[in-house]
Amino acid sequence: MQSFLTQILGALLILVVTGISTAFADDSDAPPESLASLAAPLAGASFNEIDAIVLKLEAEAGEAALPLLNALVDGELYYRRDDQRLLRVDAAPERQYQLYDFFDNSDLGIAGRRDVSKVKTHNRLRSSIRQVIARLTLSSRDPARRMAAVTAMFGELDSDGHQALVVARQQEADRRIQEKMDIALSLYALKHGDITQRMSAAKALSGRLESEVRNALKAAIASTDAESEPALLAALQKASRHSTARVERYELLNTLFFGLSLGSVFLLAAAGLAITFGVMGVINMAHGELIMLGAYSTYVVQQLMPNHIGLSILISIPVAFIVAGSVGILIERGVIQFLKGRPLETLLATFGISLILQQAVRSIFSPLNRQVFTPEWLSGSLQINPVLSLTYNRLYILLFALLVFAMLLLIMKKTSLGLRVRAVSQNRDMAKAIGIRTEWVDAMTFGLGSGIAGVGGVALSLITNVGPNLGQAYIIDSFMVVVFGGAGNLWGTLVGSFGLGLTNKFLEPVTGAVLANILVLIFIILFIQKRPRGLFPQKGRAAE
Repeated sequence: MQSFLTQILGALLILVVTGISTAFADDSDAPPESLASLAAPLAGASFNEIDAIVLKLEAEAGEAALPLLNALVDGELYYRRDDQRLLRVDAAPERQYQLYDFFDNSDLGIAGRRDVSKVKTHNRLRSSIRQVIARLTLSSRDPARRMAAVTAMFGELDSDGHQALVVARQQEADRRIQEKMDIALSLYALKHGDITQRMSAAKALSGRLESEVRNALKAAIASTDAESEPALLAALQKASRHSTARVERYELLNTLFFGLSLGSVFLLAAAGLAITFGVMGVINMAHGELIMLGAYSTYVVQQLMPNHIGLSILISIPVAFIVAGSVGILIERGVIQFLKGRPLETLLATFGISLILQQAVRSIFSPLNRQVFTPEWLSGSLQINPVLSLTYNRLYILLFALLVFAMLLLIMKKTSLGLRVRAVSQNRDMAKAIGIRTEWVDAMTFGLGSGIAGVGGVALSLITNVGPNLGQAYIIDSFMVVVFGGAGNLWGTLVGSFGLGLTNKFLEPVTGAVLANILVLIFIILFIQKRPRGLFPQKGRAAE
């Protein structure tokens, strides 16, 4: 009997132990709640409920919730009203939506706009979600994403974000990201720390260029009591002054770069005119239209090579040179050679040619502006620091203008054409007497100047609209550069271009763009009263 009872008790004990272990096993093996289940309550939730759901997603789903949170903060998360299913939507015809399941992207068909609703947020909630996104991104393997996350936390760091950033700072190995994290932590200390922490933060933030830092220092100065915290106020003011001084220096460099960039545009526009006006003495009012032809050549080449935008720009350079140069030779052979020694008639004739070229372009391409696409390698900017950035297209145009100038200088100094041009420009009769075909030299010189104008049009097409009136915007500036630098002197053209470009850009912040141009024009008029032959006048017989 005792043996029987013992067996029953043993069996019961085994059942109890097995039941307990099974119960524990059920708990430990329970699958984690899926992202879809965690996010499902977002459909129709109130703002406070969304805030709580977002925090739960952060805690339980982690980085997997980032696409959902990004869609939520961007206002791209919808749900279907009848079954509360979270969706992505695309616009469909007849004011309808094409629906996709948010999680598996399956096609859910077309629905009316009243059948779906957006998961709505407001500014405070979006700011909170961005903090969650930043905290989750801090652990990303991609350094760029971690850097972006830290930058996003500038000025909006709450206590949870601060703790997450402290932990991430200890684990971060990238020095650039460490520096960003230190700035974010100093900004937090400046706002929420005690006086010692704020003093340390002011010292750490001194001289920083980020706009968030400068704004935070100004706010801290405004909120600091000068009587009770004089040392802190002095430290904050010193840090702010240091930052402002550095910003002003970099803004000066920025203005200098834009001045050189504008000067490079003037150089490309005026280099051809320096030859035709300076060397041949021809007042070519159609010079701007030759620049325009170069810009339209770029547009046409891009239309012929729509899948090779980057290569089309390189091919456009010789094409524009040939097109504009050929038109220039036709103008010289057809009109200008018959008007030698009659500058007024030459001016009127070339003005008429400019109108003909404009109308021809309007008839062929229409009066509307045409767009030349900028290739990828010319897009974007070189970000040196938060204040100073150099756009790639203007940087390349500056280098291109200097290259064109160097090649032009080489042609004029080292080639037989350049030698003949200089001989004809100095003494036409003597050059003809020694066997130089002056008519051929005139045509080639005008073609070279026109071709350079066409190459300038390629560069201009990348920074402005291509239209029939493009050349008119640069003809006055081109003449000013040649007159200021000295007719017939390429070095004068170089100095004149960059001088006028820098003067314009330094005047613009004070006077405005229009008044700056007027002041530059007045300056040149006064200048040529004193030096009629320009900054670098020709010497010797050529000047006579």
